[in-house]
Amino acid sequence: MSQHRSLRAASTLGAKRNVLKRFERVEILKKRGQWKTGDRVTGLRKTKADV
Repeated sequence: MSQHRSLRAASTLGAKRNVLKRFERVEILKKRGQWKTGDRVTGLRKTKADV
């Protein structure tokens, strides 16, 4: 029996996620210079995923 396409692994779909994990947002903010070590991890500013 085949698997429904909505249940396949994310890597096979290749779609861009529009919601980032907290550590991904911190990495992006570090690259932009908007986050320093010691800043709070909660209440981060909104970020868009790098393409």
